[in-house]
Amino acid sequence: MLKRCLDILTSLLGLILLTPVIALVAWQINRQMGSPVLFRQARPGLNGKPFEMIKFRTMKDALDADGNPLPDSERLTAFGQFLRSSSLDELPELWNVLKGDMSLVGPRPLLMEYLPLYSAEQVRRHDVRPGITGWAQINGRNALSWEEKFKLDVWYVDNQSFWLDIKILFLTVKKVLVRDGISAEGEATMSKFTGSGR
Repeated sequence: MLKRCLDILTSLLGLILLTPVIALVAWQINRQMGSPVLFRQARPGLNGKPFEMIKFRTMKDALDADGNPLPDSERLTAFGQFLRSSSLDELPELWNVLKGDMSLVGPRPLLMEYLPLYSAEQVRRHDVRPGITGWAQINGRNALSWEEKFKLDVWYVDNQSFWLDIKILFLTVKKVLVRDGISAEGEATMSKFTGSGR
């Protein structure tokens, strides 16, 4: 209950106070990349139940000759890279937190297609609401391997507390300021998860 109260109060306050920033980012995205400004995608939430996550768009809709999206490295714009490195692309997720789809702190919501690829241990990351930030994000972010990231997610599930959430939120601010672990080595963002070799 305390965690949910923190989520509601902080996300509501954040949406109000950050309205000028959100409006400015939206205007810049529309000016540089056109519409839509928001990126919407179904992601697994608590117990794997799908919800629509919203973020600011950071990539162009660039396709190859066969109509398939180009690699992330070719679609990610300079402004999009700035939004990711500063975590400004995550601001619309405060709406997901306010609605109850997400929490401020929890394992990051990944792709629906990953659900059948998890081991019995890894799938436990969905025993809590997904978060804007989490234990894995302050301990390496996208520079971690998938296995390392999932171990940290499950550790959070087993050790979650109000004070741990407060610690993670403060350390997240530090991580964002130094822009550490934004992408995996040799990748524009993070390599695709293909299973844990169970």
